[in-house]
Amino acid sequence: MTMSVPERNSGSEGKEEESEDESEILEESPCGRWQKRKEQVSQGNVPGVESASLAMDTEEGVEVVWNEVLFSDKKVFKAQEETIKEMFENLMQVEHPNIVKFHKYWLDMRESQARVIFITEYMSSGSLKQFLKKTKKNHKTMNVKAWKRWCTQILSALSYLHSCDPPIIHGNLTCDTIFIQHNGLIKIGSVWHRLFVNVFPDASVHGKARTHRDEQRNLHFFPPEYGSSEDDYAIDIFSFGICALEMAVLEIQANGDAAVSKEAITNAGQSLEDPLMREFTQSCVRHDAKLRPTAHDLLFHRVLFEVHSLKLLAAHCFISNQYLLPENCVEEKTKSFDPNSYMAEIKHDDRPGVQLKYSHVSPLELDKFLEDVKNGIYPLMNFASSRPHPVPRALSLSQEQVETVKTPTPEPQETETRKVVQMHCNLESNEEGTKTHLSLFLKMDDKLHRQLSCDILPTDTSKDLANELVHYAFINEEDCEKVAGFLEDAFSRHRVRALASGTTQ
Repeated sequence: MTMSVPERNSGSEGKEEESEDESEILEESPCGRWQKRKEQVSQGNVPGVESASLAMDTEEGVEVVWNEVLFSDKKVFKAQEETIKEMFENLMQVEHPNIVKFHKYWLDMRESQARVIFITEYMSSGSLKQFLKKTKKNHKTMNVKAWKRWCTQILSALSYLHSCDPPIIHGNLTCDTIFIQHNGLIKIGSVWHRLFVNVFPDASVHGKARTHRDEQRNLHFFPPEYGSSEDDYAIDIFSFGICALEMAVLEIQANGDAAVSKEAITNAGQSLEDPLMREFTQSCVRHDAKLRPTAHDLLFHRVLFEVHSLKLLAAHCFISNQYLLPENCVEEKTKSFDPNSYMAEIKHDDRPGVQLKYSHVSPLELDKFLEDVKNGIYPLMNFASSRPHPVPRALSLSQEQVETVKTPTPEPQETETRKVVQMHCNLESNEEGTKTHLSLFLKMDDKLHRQLSCDILPTDTSKDLANELVHYAFINEEDCEKVAGFLEDAFSRHRVRALASGTTQ
């Protein structure tokens, strides 16, 4: 008699099967763009979020996070539905290179329960806390230049949030909710934490709300006044100060599982050798909230402030106008130069001058530097504060006020949130003059551009065309009048040219 024994999978085969199991598609968004997978991820605990899974953005080909908020009581959900829509519509308008992107949301009504599903950017490289632990484990110290660059990026994001009108308070800034990418880019996650606390009270959401406030190991990130007074920017500044301190010393030692003591924080601050770093962190964690500096003020602190190099200023100017230049502009331009010729010379009366050749600059290094600037690693912050960013009031309403907010739109619609900053158009009529072909070029405020073309009839008005662009989410509603005026001027000039050449439109 023979006996067949099933072969055991090797370790690698087992891992492959496990990986395939985790990548199994469990659900799709109504539009088909987002595909939920089985693998669970952690991107910073947020009140009310029952689960966070890895998902695929099929349009961009990148991984994202699929978040779900479950309501077991549909009546409670219905009562809050308009407020929820208002909040999520506003969240989609928060845009900054150092803030985790909020992509999309939708509501899902079922017989037993209701769900709110929202898609956020996936930070694949892990949290700042994880990075600091690895650095300490390898017996390394924090590089001062990296510390300054990270502080600048975090403060850049906080300055943006606090300068919104009305201000947005993060309220949950810890090393667990700050993420670092492989290229050194820092992003703040869980920006919607305080909003969720107001909109999703514990009693109305299925399951228990999980917050960092309840975790002993993170209590030291929160200031003494947290929870006992109204939200203020000083809360975020205190939390940032602890983050900056942990970045410098890698870890503030706690006594076992207990919370980090005030004495441990003081000792960590005193251990900093650089007096400016010591002063910088101590100013953030002052007991009196009124004495803490603003995020914008901290960007001008002596430990961070520096005069931007001409190279960085030129890079920002290049990125701002990149839509006007060919894709491989840097590479093609540098090829045409003689590497031994001089591109600049600094002359001195009392000593020899300095001559710079084209061969001293690597095109690959320039491309990488431009990419880093574009991604937000080197923000321009040492200038006067820009005007406040207008954000709908629901972003910072108290719980009582949020409950009274109503929106006239019954269902969330696809809209264009970006603003048009520059326009070009071209009009060409057929020989009979019965119709005209319109080519419209729009530069958006995120430096991307949109090119549209269509045939228009003599009966079409500029206002009708602009309204149609709004309806199909090609332009923001606030740009409708501006685009209509631009098109009307273009039509008038085209009619004059047509009459001059003996053709009528």
